[in-house]
Amino acid sequence: MDGVSGPSTQSQTAFDKSRVLDVKPLRTLVPMFPNPPQAPPFVCSSPFGPFPSGFTPFYPFSMGPPGSQHAGEGRQQDGGAGYATPAAAVPLRSFGTPQMGAHFSNGDTESSMEASRDINFGDGGATPASGSRKRGAANARNPRDAAAARKARKEAAAANAGDIRKPIFANVAGLPQPQREDGNREVANYVIMKFDGVRRRLSQLEDSKEAKTGLIKRADLKAGNILMTTGFRTNSKKRIGGVPGVEVGDIFFFRMEMCVLGLHAPSMAGIDYMTVKNEVEEEPLAVSIVSSGGYDDDAEDQDVLVYTGQGGGNYSNSGKAASDQKLERGNLALEKSARRGNHIRVIRGIKDMVNPSLKIYVYDGLYTIQDSWIDRAKSGANLFKYRMVRLPGQNPAFGVWQSILKWKESVSSRPGLILPDLTSGAESLPVSLVNDLDNEKGPPYFTYLKSVKYTKSLNLSDPTYGCNCHSACAAGDLNCGCIRKNGGDFPYTANGVLVSRKQLVYECGPSCPCLPNCKNRVSQGGLKVRLEVFKTKDKGWGLRSWDAIRSGTFICEFAGEVIDKAKYDRDESSDSGDYVFDTTRAFDKSFKWNYDPPLVGEEAAHASLNEDFDMPTPLVISAKDSGNIARFMNHSCSPTVFWQSVVYEQNGESLIRIAFFAVRHIPPMTELTYDYGISQSESRRKRCFCGSPKCKGYFG
Repeated sequence: MDGVSGPSTQSQTAFDKSRVLDVKPLRTLVPMFPNPPQAPPFVCSSPFGPFPSGFTPFYPFSMGPPGSQHAGEGRQQDGGAGYATPAAAVPLRSFGTPQMGAHFSNGDTESSMEASRDINFGDGGATPASGSRKRGAANARNPRDAAAARKARKEAAAANAGDIRKPIFANVAGLPQPQREDGNREVANYVIMKFDGVRRRLSQLEDSKEAKTGLIKRADLKAGNILMTTGFRTNSKKRIGGVPGVEVGDIFFFRMEMCVLGLHAPSMAGIDYMTVKNEVEEEPLAVSIVSSGGYDDDAEDQDVLVYTGQGGGNYSNSGKAASDQKLERGNLALEKSARRGNHIRVIRGIKDMVNPSLKIYVYDGLYTIQDSWIDRAKSGANLFKYRMVRLPGQNPAFGVWQSILKWKESVSSRPGLILPDLTSGAESLPVSLVNDLDNEKGPPYFTYLKSVKYTKSLNLSDPTYGCNCHSACAAGDLNCGCIRKNGGDFPYTANGVLVSRKQLVYECGPSCPCLPNCKNRVSQGGLKVRLEVFKTKDKGWGLRSWDAIRSGTFICEFAGEVIDKAKYDRDESSDSGDYVFDTTRAFDKSFKWNYDPPLVGEEAAHASLNEDFDMPTPLVISAKDSGNIARFMNHSCSPTVFWQSVVYEQNGESLIRIAFFAVRHIPPMTELTYDYGISQSESRRKRCFCGSPKCKGYFG
């Protein structure tokens, strides 16, 4: 095995992955079931009882009816065999935010196996996974449960006081039932955009301290709760194999995104499984796993993953006492899958190259379990190990990330490298020039400009003025003039993600007295991701990123020389429209990126959410002779990037810049494209090669 061994194996310097060492096969163990020995192996009874002696009903049917003295209790307090009358299924909105430990950060769990505190969104609703704590007043028998109950009461009191906005579901219609059960690429993109729009708005509200409850800020969990409740989800039925609409290489910044897409149902646990009936009995089979570093997984090989089972209290830095893992639940499902040989979806958690404290989840495709055995951890506990092998013929995913890490260590190792930095140090991060297709040595010469160049003042009819803040502008501070111009909201989240598209976004500029590191200067801070200009197969030169890009992240601005609109219109030469950005072109108005106000408790008619462009003056920027990397972004009718006009004050003048932001999460090495729009002049229109299902056939 690659870096793992059985209990009786001596330490070696190298391991042969094709050999099974002297280990005890996992399948020789007897599965451990929670039922007592005297209980029958299968009980065919109604989930609401009556139950035979020795049978333990599962949650939520172990709860008493609302208002009963045994509500929330499955077993009678005297230890008898009787059970209270079960309650009806609990809707998702009644569940509070799961209790998070200190080892969680920004919506991403460090431990993928914590099934005891998991919420499973597998089959149309949210029910605690096997072994989870039941919520209810009668549960408060220890300090932790009592604290959870107090926190729930505090949240309810704050909501009643109006400190937390309640979603308005009356006029919200989720996806049609067929799309909830089975998706496609278009539906999956729609659901993810819906999720991230709600999450960004909730993060914005939390940043402005509108929610003053003292509860843990987890906008991702709240957004997932809202989408599940309102029916904005897809692939709700568990299945073995690929998930419609999800492609190998897709990335996720939050595990709740995988829940709403049906890729991996548990919001925290690392093993997702379903029950399948064979000729004799029902047995669990694993459908997906998440390897996120919480356990001692060996995840260096791009085609082989040695995965550690769940349980046993061996989380990294968790402080839990070590104990042997048990052959039950997810571990048993993996062992059954090893026998059946069914395909299992594998999601790998990778450290974010831009924000090392966070994780990005990469769907690495389908694997099969080739072998399983027992290993001994450093703590002395027995662990279950599963050797998983990737099916051949799939697009590279995890392998791309490994290649990029090598390039970052030594840029000269990048195949096809022409220049390590075509900006010659003008940008905060180098931009590589690469051609691994043919012998062309680069695009025609141009002068590199870091920002837009104005030849004359815009003379705006409604000039803007900067703020009077003498420190960094704070979200929610209505004394800040720039925040007031943005409708009272900070336009970006705390980590610099754009919340909503607007007619204009007002940033603090050089004329503002606030600090240079003010978070309302996102588009002026330079590049945040490592980009490269590369030779495409049929569209000339293009632009892509070495880093994963989160939806709403600033990528770059369109730099060049502002030219006279009337003069540009008179020029009918064939190449007059090359490398030109024209705000007067007709753009796709069906594209909507913002959140739905009712989903976050706002009225539908939210004035600040108007996505129609309303430029105060026409703006035409030419990057033909002078420009930046944005000149290499190609057109697409299904773009990965959108443009947003940003205005700020500099030397007493209002300057408008065209900033580009990510439409959705963009995996590394994915081409960055935007919609060029349609020109009024037919002579400037060109044939489109974007290959999108929505391709209009021409652009420009």
